[in-house]
Amino acid sequence: MTIQAIIKNAVKRLELEGKLLTPDFYAEAFCKEATKAGMAVEDCNQLEKFTQTLHKDFQTELKQYRIATMNELTRFLISKLNRTNKSQCAEILDSQSLLTKRILQVVEVLHNKEAADLARKGIELLAQTPNTAQLEQYRQQWVNFITTYDDSFLQDLSMLGTVNPKDLRETIKSLKITLIPEQGTFNSADLSKISSLLVASFVPSIASSVNDEIANIGQRIKDNPSILDSATVADEIKTAIALRIALDKDSVKEMVESIDGVLDKLSLKVIAMIGQSDNSTIEIQKIKNELESFNIEPTKNFAISHKKLFTIALALEESTQLLSRDLRGHSSEISAMTQRIRQLENELESAKQESKEDFLTKLYNKRALDDFMKIKESEYERYGHNYTVIMFDIDHFKAVNDNFGHDAGDAVLSAFAKILKNEARTVDVVGRFGGEEFLALLSETGLEGGVIFAEKVRKHVEQAKFMYKNQRIAVTVSSGVSERKLYTSLHATVNSADEYLYQAKKDGRNQVAYKK
Repeated sequence: MTIQAIIKNAVKRLELEGKLLTPDFYAEAFCKEATKAGMAVEDCNQLEKFTQTLHKDFQTELKQYRIATMNELTRFLISKLNRTNKSQCAEILDSQSLLTKRILQVVEVLHNKEAADLARKGIELLAQTPNTAQLEQYRQQWVNFITTYDDSFLQDLSMLGTVNPKDLRETIKSLKITLIPEQGTFNSADLSKISSLLVASFVPSIASSVNDEIANIGQRIKDNPSILDSATVADEIKTAIALRIALDKDSVKEMVESIDGVLDKLSLKVIAMIGQSDNSTIEIQKIKNELESFNIEPTKNFAISHKKLFTIALALEESTQLLSRDLRGHSSEISAMTQRIRQLENELESAKQESKEDFLTKLYNKRALDDFMKIKESEYERYGHNYTVIMFDIDHFKAVNDNFGHDAGDAVLSAFAKILKNEARTVDVVGRFGGEEFLALLSETGLEGGVIFAEKVRKHVEQAKFMYKNQRIAVTVSSGVSERKLYTSLHATVNSADEYLYQAKKDGRNQVAYKK
């Protein structure tokens, strides 16, 4: 192949890649075409030639940063020189780094374990001179923390004093709880009062009875109020309250369905009665008798609703002629309103489902994943059902956004979500954990099964063709796998999977990391 042909192919490459015909882009395209044609051009080997003259430590660092052009080498060397001979910019960066460390040290001693853990991780990261990708990943962890942070637990203390969510010290001072100075624990009388209030909150406000799980935790607290000092009881209490709410919701649903059945029947009979005006009084009398005989075992509030329906039937009987004239003109409107009500009910149900669905990938969002993990943890603690947590992260995702645009990035996320969902079993839970991170929760699965699943997903992604506007985007994924029974808690298991994911990234990406 001649030089002219290589030049022509280089220009064509730039056009296909949508790049401007600048000296830098042209030189890069020319060298690629020359290499493809098997022609050795000295100018294209300058990077390798100059790299070989550097110290071995620099050569190793260049490989880590994947320096591919002379411009990148120049910027790298300038950055090194700036760090060697401090300029004003370097001094400002050092000051900012020191300020960040001090802020993280302050956060570390505050009264929030998750924030303290993140701060400690940040201090360790800054000590390692992190690259841009590591800093971006760490920043995303703070974004996830502040997005999902929930301080509603403070309101649980409102019955004990004034709650000031902006001043924890003032909130603690206001709590009307007597402490025993020698032991630093709650007075037994205070614990008994608190336990009584707490157990009372477990009783459903609508449902007629509690289930065995709620009754069990309530009885345990009554028998031994001191267990409220135990940190492990908190999750059980939250689960009990969630079950109470679920029982109330189910009871409301049953009541509404019952009333809805009565109203449907009443509506149909009234409309039929209108068509036979001569027999309207007799038909309404039948409605009254049927409502009177309608008998279930409702709660007090439902009984009131039932009584009101019966009162309506009596009013219909007294105003038959007037009702007939009005309903003849409005029967179509009533039908339309009924259809609209049902449509709104369907939309409400869809909205409830969407609140647990990630808007882009249509997988479960972080809130839903947290709920599923709590359920799995409860099954593990009670029945010993093991499970595995897998963290996935799309490699070089920022580069996809930078090179192809955010729409391309969204397309990659959606495509990966489909792969993840297709590989998962029906009993598995998969969702978007945040940004380009995804999480899989595999039921009744050990470490070996988790690794097999992660490898299937990794190979599927590596072999898939991610296309955007007729351009193929090379995509790979890294993952970390942790088995629940190898760790002391759910939190430790998730943290371990995240750490193994970081290890996979550090070791070169496109791989699965786990405890070997």
